Amino acid sequence: MAGKLTALGVAKLKNPGMYGDGGGLWLQVTGAGGKSWIFRYTLRGKSREMGLGSAGTFTLAEARDKALTCRKLCYEGIDPIEMRRGQRQEAAIEAAKAITFRTCAEGYIEAHKAGWRNDKHAGQWTATLATYAYPVFGDLPVQAIDTGLVLKALQAIWTSKPETATRVRGRIESVLDWAATQGYRRSENPARWKGHLANLLPKRSKVRKVEHHAALPFKEVPAFLKKVGEQPGIAAKLMAFTILTAARTGEALGARWSEIDLEARIWTVPAERMKAGAEHRVPLSSGVMGILAEMQGLDDTFVFPGGRRGKPLSNMAMLVLLRRMKREDLTVHGFRSSFRDWASETTDFPSEVVEMALAHTVESKVERAYRRGDLFEKRRELMAAWATHCSSQ
Repeated sequence: MAGKLTALGVAKLKNPGMYGDGGGLWLQVTGAGGKSWIFRYTLRGKSREMGLGSAGTFTLAEARDKALTCRKLCYEGIDPIEMRRGQRQEAAIEAAKAITFRTCAEGYIEAHKAGWRNDKHAGQWTATLATYAYPVFGDLPVQAIDTGLVLKALQAIWTSKPETATRVRGRIESVLDWAATQGYRRSENPARWKGHLANLLPKRSKVRKVEHHAALPFKEVPAFLKKVGEQPGIAAKLMAFTILTAARTGEALGARWSEIDLEARIWTVPAERMKAGAEHRVPLSSGVMGILAEMQGLDDTFVFPGGRRGKPLSNMAMLVLLRRMKREDLTVHGFRSSFRDWASETTDFPSEVVEMALAHTVESKVERAYRRGDLFEKRRELMAAWATHCSSQ
């Protein structure tokens, strides 16, 4: 029988316990004095409890109306808890229509970057998505991303840049999984490879095994560097520094003053910022020392600071510089190939000295055990010769 409780009685109840009103409606009083409405029911042989809200928010009459609605659902064989869960999911999806893929990608990167080895990784995520995914569906609701849109972003680079395309696909998949976990979408992940895109795109191994970075012939490097020197801004200084040290882009971008010994003319890149995970010492030529002298005083932390204080230059800065110079045919990474070709074709330096200058690990564990040094003095001679070549224009 329903109607055992009264509004006055509900207000006066203080002792912890469950107080029944009838029809499955109960008032729960906790030890802290809190009061809430509970609907108890049995459906398909399973007993369940459903919270109906605080007694401070809903009156006894409102709680009875809620309990009546639940009883009617049970009569129809519908679980009221499952129905409410579905309604909330629908509401979340509706709210998510305003949440774009770009917003979710930024959320994913922010949530995971603390666990990544260095800032370069987060920069790579942002750069690849900004280049290949955002132009296609970056500003669309994340719930609207489907297989057709993912294919549109990937097909243009799947055969020409298979390694990049594979990374982009995986990053899109991760962002969409994150969005689903957050409740922003609930459909299948259209970027999933196994059993999905694998049926629509050729395997990377079948397309092309190696993606080569566009490199400038080493004979043209001096003239190119002269033009770089005529360009304004920090990006031009960074470009020259990167070429003269034969460093990877991320290593040069993240260069810190704390890593550089100006007196000894050595730049020591810590293991956590290196691709191979091992500390790398770079001898600094006179040309590099000149660049460092120009950069001193701009920032206390980074050698090549960005627009925001305490942050390095954007990883897109040198790409923009190449575009401004109308040299979209080149990549910054390609200058490492220029350096290697120059060393192989015009010098007598042993290949292991060249490979160590590039921070490559080429020998076996046994060879490493016998060679404890890093051939630093020979590499200093090599980098001085490279700087001389680069300034020969």
